[in-house]
Amino acid sequence: MKKIYTMILALGVSGSAVAGGMNDDPFLFMLKMDKLEFRDTDNGTNLIWDAQAWAGKDLNKLWIKSEGEQTEDGTEEGNVEVLYSRAIAPFWDLQAGWRHDFRPEPSRDWFAFGAKGLAPYLFEVDATAYVGESGRLAAALSVEYEYLFTQKLILSPELEMNLYSKDDEEVGVGSGLSDMELGLRLRYEIVREFAPYIGVVWWGKYGNTADYAKAEGGDTSDVEFVAGFRLWF
Repeated sequence: MKKIYTMILALGVSGSAVAGGMNDDPFLFMLKMDKLEFRDTDNGTNLIWDAQAWAGKDLNKLWIKSEGEQTEDGTEEGNVEVLYSRAIAPFWDLQAGWRHDFRPEPSRDWFAFGAKGLAPYLFEVDATAYVGESGRLAAALSVEYEYLFTQKLILSPELEMNLYSKDDEEVGVGSGLSDMELGLRLRYEIVREFAPYIGVVWWGKYGNTADYAKAEGGDTSDVEFVAGFRLWF
């Protein structure tokens, strides 16, 4: 993440200079497909996406995020977030806005507030709290690290978890720690903007979320092999 921010800032400044004058606060944008991968599951091959885009200047940006899962029967999970982002420190932003869960149905809407940036030792952290209808509260945490074997071969462990304050049986979510995912992906950057990868993911559901999944005949944990690519421009 730090490398990407630095490169984009450099490109933006050089582009301004070519245009005829230095701009200390250029308008920049980025579109990043962090994950577009196929997972080998017990019920077939699922497609996972995790995409982000932002546009703005050094301190203030508009972010759009989306992630979800497509199965052979259609979209099983999916959401989109629209956030205002304000830089508060080098490589740290506060973000606030709206999240819409369009799958599973019925849809849910949330007010979102969180922080995104680089923690000590270059851990990339994305932590968000959510306030929904009927007094629902939720929180999501994502932590990722990049270990460089070479400048092109990169190993990336990742942790994701979701927590909820109330049971929501209609969408299969229980209170407390709802689910957790641990992933390990090895990617090769053919160019910085494009990198295929392979990996393995373990996920588990807990509490009433696991009970709801069992009642529907679903799994509560699994280990899945993945293959996909990462790109940004």
